[in-house]
Amino acid sequence: MIFLETAMHKILFVLFLVLSGARAESVLAEIKFGDGRQTYAGERYLFLGDSALRLTIPVAPQPGHVLNLRWGAKNDQRGAAMKLNGKTLPLQSGGYDGYRWLRVPVPAGVAGGKYEIELAPPPGGKAAFLSAVQLLAPEAAAAPVAITVQPIKAERPVAFAEMRAVWDRVPPAPASSTPQETLFRRAEQHARQAAEAFYRSRKYIDGWLAHADPKTGLIPRNLRESHYWNGRDAAADNYPFMVLTAALTDRALLAGRLTEMLQTESKLTCRVDRLPDDFDFVKQGWRREQVNLDAIIFDGTEYVKDGLLPITEWLGPSPWSQRATGIIDDIWKHAPIATPSGNIPTLNFEVNGDLLQACARLFWFTGDRKYLDWAIRLGDYYLLGDHHPTRDMKELQLGDHSCEVINGLSELYLACHFAAPAKKKAYEKPLHELYDRLLQIARNEHGLFYLRVNTRTEEHTPALTDNWGYNLDGLYTAFLLDGTPAYRDAVRQALSNLKAHYTGQGGMCQSSSADGYADSIEGAITLLNREPVASAFEWVDAEIKTMWGKQQPDGVIEGWHGDGNSARTSLMYALWKTQGCHVEPWRADVRLGAVREGDRLLLSLAADQPWSGRLIFDRPRHKEHLHLPLDYPRINQFPEWFTVAAGSRYLISGAPAGREQQATGQEMRDGLALALQPGVETRLIVSPAAR
Repeated sequence: MIFLETAMHKILFVLFLVLSGARAESVLAEIKFGDGRQTYAGERYLFLGDSALRLTIPVAPQPGHVLNLRWGAKNDQRGAAMKLNGKTLPLQSGGYDGYRWLRVPVPAGVAGGKYEIELAPPPGGKAAFLSAVQLLAPEAAAAPVAITVQPIKAERPVAFAEMRAVWDRVPPAPASSTPQETLFRRAEQHARQAAEAFYRSRKYIDGWLAHADPKTGLIPRNLRESHYWNGRDAAADNYPFMVLTAALTDRALLAGRLTEMLQTESKLTCRVDRLPDDFDFVKQGWRREQVNLDAIIFDGTEYVKDGLLPITEWLGPSPWSQRATGIIDDIWKHAPIATPSGNIPTLNFEVNGDLLQACARLFWFTGDRKYLDWAIRLGDYYLLGDHHPTRDMKELQLGDHSCEVINGLSELYLACHFAAPAKKKAYEKPLHELYDRLLQIARNEHGLFYLRVNTRTEEHTPALTDNWGYNLDGLYTAFLLDGTPAYRDAVRQALSNLKAHYTGQGGMCQSSSADGYADSIEGAITLLNREPVASAFEWVDAEIKTMWGKQQPDGVIEGWHGDGNSARTSLMYALWKTQGCHVEPWRADVRLGAVREGDRLLLSLAADQPWSGRLIFDRPRHKEHLHLPLDYPRINQFPEWFTVAAGSRYLISGAPAGREQQATGQEMRDGLALALQPGVETRLIVSPAAR
């Protein structure tokens, strides 16, 4: 049913119902959640992920009554568990952007003097958000009675409470404090924070693998209703961060089951050459009967940009990088849309942004000019034709599925700066026009981006996007190349306002899901790697605890493909706290943290049981794995903190047994042998060796 606002509309609607033979319905009771803390698509709402709701309607249940829920969605499926006078009803709806009315006929047998309703988050999948509730009846009614609502704090089981003794254990303060002692104390705190991040990511793998399809070993798109593997979700957002987590915590799992999963999906899901399509576990075959090339291109592009490229940046050449180049090659092989610069694969704004990023990075990774030439076709389409995002498009969305072009154009711009300077010059004015216009119309007073903005009227949604950092990545890249002060200032303004104005709102106003927090925190970490604003680091420390609080005891976070993004951000957080170092073998009780002071790195290591293994240092992956000429900020990258050059020599003091030793960067990358005694902190200082 369409919600009609004006009296004339209501009269016309009733007349339509009479003429069509349908019965008009009266509103017996209603409530609008006008006091909701959050707003989306112009309506205030309550999010069931934050709290369950108890609704009381002082009306006796009667046959023909219908509960009408103003149900929000963001082009996704949302669910809720309803108890209606003791009767349980699972609810689900979505697949649109905004709000629609969801009709729930009151089941037969519901009795009592009034309605007592509880709405709670679903057992799996995304929780619903509601802006209004009505009770409808076929009989005529006077003015609607009020519905009373009582928020019930959602009871979430505390995950991993047994680990709090490890993560929260603060060692006794030393008798005296020196500047170096203060740094080591901070490194020890970082060690406990990193230990929690690694542990949560590792448990996430266990949680999801428990739900893998027993025949294929592939994971489902989500744990509620999507019993299939697909490229844009399961492959792009979930599986890759199992791979990266295992690369840091379980090399045997990486070489075994997770490599087998890649081999299986490559064998089962390639439908158009190497392009993946949805594989249904019930059918053990294609979910879609017919080939939908545009959907398959979407799936393949998302898989490469969101998942396979981050793996490639961490591991370098591997079976995953081969899968990435194969998919991109075949996407362009089947590009059906003619433009003056050559055929492009799609007109989908998000997918073209993904392709800009993927092709720009694969150009550097492979050294093959064709990837840059393909990206230039898209650059010409958006910057040199009549599809300029702020000049020619009426509305611009800056959220998760629309910010890709904003960032992708900057990656192409950088590639052209080094490899096609004439094209870079041609792009300079229209790219700056895009970024200048965004700074003018698309941000609030704190420098964060609105979810959606009308480029002509300058109207915008009240809601902000949790992808503010993704958009700013593009501006900061342009600053690195052209030195435009406003683009750097925009980054510093946003970072500087996080703690003062957005504490407790890590997902901003768009989403309270773990994924919203993950994207927002990722954006902050990536930019803080370049612009270290102290208060924003503190904000990240606070907000990630809220994200972690959504994880369940079995390791599953919210039961949909966005869980992988939470694991991704936890890994980024851990690597910040260790300054890129990690240990092999990883173990839950082993704690490693680090602090950088100038060209020195101070490390704290401890374990509750005897441990021996290797301490591994990071390398400049952007240069050695991707062959990038500049370490610019990019979506889903794992920032570099302390890296060692293969041919350089370093002095390591404090190990073993308090001695000093020298090691080459290559030896440190391969891993320094180390043994930890139970309950004894090992402290190391790494610095360049004197030449």
